[in-house]
Amino acid sequence: MSVFRDDFLWGGACAANQFEGAWDVDGKGPSVPDMCTNGSHTSPKWVTTGIRPDRLYPSHEAIDFYHHYEEDIALFAEMGFKTFRTSINWTRIFPNGWETEPNENGLEFYDRVFDCCKKHGIEPLVTISHYELPYALVEKYNGWASRELIEFYMNYCKAIFERYKDKVKYWLTFNEINCGTMPMGAILETGTIKGFEGSTADVPDNKQERFQALHHQFVASAMAVKYAHDNYPQFKMGNMICFITSYPLTCDPADVIANQQKMQITNWFCSDVQVRGEYPSYMKRWFAENGITILQQPEDADILKEGTVDFYTFSYYMSNCITTHKDIEDVGGNIVAGKKNPYLKASDWGWQIDPIGLRYTLNEIYDRYHLPMMVVENGLGAYDVKSEDGKIHDSYRIDYLHQHIEQMAEAVKDGVDLMGYTPWGCIDLVSASTGEMAKRYGFIYVNKFDDGTGDLSREKKDSFYWYKKVIASNGEKLE
Repeated sequence: MSVFRDDFLWGGACAANQFEGAWDVDGKGPSVPDMCTNGSHTSPKWVTTGIRPDRLYPSHEAIDFYHHYEEDIALFAEMGFKTFRTSINWTRIFPNGWETEPNENGLEFYDRVFDCCKKHGIEPLVTISHYELPYALVEKYNGWASRELIEFYMNYCKAIFERYKDKVKYWLTFNEINCGTMPMGAILETGTIKGFEGSTADVPDNKQERFQALHHQFVASAMAVKYAHDNYPQFKMGNMICFITSYPLTCDPADVIANQQKMQITNWFCSDVQVRGEYPSYMKRWFAENGITILQQPEDADILKEGTVDFYTFSYYMSNCITTHKDIEDVGGNIVAGKKNPYLKASDWGWQIDPIGLRYTLNEIYDRYHLPMMVVENGLGAYDVKSEDGKIHDSYRIDYLHQHIEQMAEAVKDGVDLMGYTPWGCIDLVSASTGEMAKRYGFIYVNKFDDGTGDLSREKKDSFYWYKKVIASNGEKLE
């Protein structure tokens, strides 16, 4: 008997900007990722203010899901997917972000995608804004630094809610909204990069602007949730957090407090607002000590209170350690780095692999909020090399996912209300952090490479067949 509920939503996750391609097809406008060049593990990608003919922009073609969606969704169905997490590319619907009427060609594309999902019995899980801010809104408004974006976002939400009201039930307002608390979030999340051109490692950081932009996203998210609840009661509205679990490196109380503060700002702040409907008390001191004053309209407090989410989702890849002690080795991570944990191994990209940390995290979140939960990103980015038989034998990926699903099962036994699991990059796609194809996550190999070459053909990895068995057994058969 499986510990997972009978209607558990097994599936996979992708983002429009990382796999659709067709960046200027059928009236689509440029989004921020379309202005980002390729990079690597050792060389950061760049963001440019215009398209340079001498640079490679991976999102422009990506893996061309736009023209391969039927083939790809059929492969997901062959694995047994119950759900497919994807995003709508804002600039397919509103090319500049501020138009009053949506682009019909863009709307029709997602009609075809969702209809294809339904044909295969797959429930779409749709992220409304997944790092796909219209670049025109950056140029004109400096992204979410301007309150005007709330109105544009709501216009976008109203268009897609009405169009897909009979096709999509589960919605997430912003992908990894808490990345807005970090400098890298200026490019990925809030688009506060007006006029900036250069390496993503050199993005100018203004804390006041960073958290003001986040406030505007909180209000937009709450307004979207309330609008959905009022007009489409069949919808379930969720948030999405980039959960970067951390531990105190030592039992030094100073490390414990430092870690608590890190967890509050990085992991808890945004979801406290989205789930509880108000700013948490601990942020007042932090704002004061960092010279931040959030400009709010009188109605904002009520909006936040009335627009709390129905379920909680998050990404989980790795964990970090926090310490006040000097000369401790650094390690890489998803958006933010930390200190090396001597008890953990790391991926090819230096991300520490911590399956037990997922059980711990699920328990911590559920204990705090008591909402149904989904793990909507989890996976191992690795170099996949074809063996002599021409196949991808990715036992390392199977091991990683196996261990994390085991710990999810333990969390369910602990009493956590877990409703689904969508591993990241279920088909190979462009890395958000580095712009690489070489950093592969998928169950499906795509013949596309970092120099832009490749025939885009799809091949099943060993993990494809393994995950098919996992889903068929509702998580019981993990060997």
